[in-house]
Amino acid sequence: MTAIATPTSTAPAPIASVSTPTSNPLQLTLATGAFAVCFAIFGSISAMMPIIRKNLSLTPMQVSVAIALPVVLGSLGRVPLGMLTERFGGRLMFSLTMLVSIIPAVLIGFVNSYPALLMCGFFAGVALASFSVGVGFVTRWYAPQRHGTALGIYGAGNAGQSLAAMGAPLIAGMAGYAWGFWAFALLTALWLILYVLLARDAPGIPPRKTIGQLFAPLQDRKSWLLSTYYFLTFGGFVAMSVYLPTFLTDIFHLSPADAGRRTAGFVLLATLMRPVGGTLADHVGGRRILAIVFPLTAFFALCLACPLMSTFTLGALGMATVIGLGNGAVFKLVPQFFPKDVGSVTGLVGAAGGLGGFFPPLLVGVLRQATGHYAWGFVLLSLFSLFCLVLLWRGGRDLAPRTGI
Repeated sequence: MTAIATPTSTAPAPIASVSTPTSNPLQLTLATGAFAVCFAIFGSISAMMPIIRKNLSLTPMQVSVAIALPVVLGSLGRVPLGMLTERFGGRLMFSLTMLVSIIPAVLIGFVNSYPALLMCGFFAGVALASFSVGVGFVTRWYAPQRHGTALGIYGAGNAGQSLAAMGAPLIAGMAGYAWGFWAFALLTALWLILYVLLARDAPGIPPRKTIGQLFAPLQDRKSWLLSTYYFLTFGGFVAMSVYLPTFLTDIFHLSPADAGRRTAGFVLLATLMRPVGGTLADHVGGRRILAIVFPLTAFFALCLACPLMSTFTLGALGMATVIGLGNGAVFKLVPQFFPKDVGSVTGLVGAAGGLGGFFPPLLVGVLRQATGHYAWGFVLLSLFSLFCLVLLWRGGRDLAPRTGI
């Protein structure tokens, strides 16, 4: 596999007509909020899992499947949603995505069996798939030199996971189990109304593409390499954020509320670092940021493998910092290399990141059941981080500064 090479063109192609504004804070805020409420719906399932596990008497493997299943639709769904956004615009697609996400968030409050839990969890993955809609929507409102910062801010909608991790168990304790989910369904419904009233697609959107044109950029090896990087950075974020409550209650015997607060801290830190990563990538290049992110991710994964609260905390906080930076850096590179195909490539890269959050929980569940501990899962994460570093090195170290990588 060959790593990313310097683009051959002297200047990136425009993503829209010259009338496209250089910035629009209102539209960025609306998209970020939409992603946040969708992510909160997705995150409420993992946040409530310690309570669900007790209510339904689930085994560790059943917990792993229930946590991982929403990521399936949330990952694979990013590809068609990204393409549909290029075809129909972000305003329509984000509105529909929020509307659909509300349904499983309401139904899961009535769940009293494992099959019903899996069914609701699967369709809650639509909320996670919303990410690719917002990327296509936001990039058309911002000039290329500001994509890293804008998409970093948009990606901070991951804070919805933090809101769910801390709020869902707390709300369930005060208002009842079902409201651990219904509160976020209500919040999404309110934001949907606001979004429909105020959101607008950027002017100068290119003509609708054929199916062949939508799939064409997926044949470029750079899109797959970016997918590998995001498989690690965003996949690591999703896997840790959805499984951290289980880690903390199982390994260190914390209460669900305490585990939720600590998970919220992890998600918040990773979320805050994402716009920092995007801004730094705008100035020094995405590749240089990733060259730091990958080895540090390997180190902090090994810290997580040590079953001590001190080393685990160091690993979790360090992991949140570096993968947050990495998420921002990767999505600086997407519109840079594919300026006219942001939706399609975002769908692919975003799907890879989502799948990066799907397989680790399953693998960890298998290893936990076979060995009695979680350490080997973190060791494998460390090795994969070093593999990504090797891929990055193979591209050479003398890329021109103007490429942004």
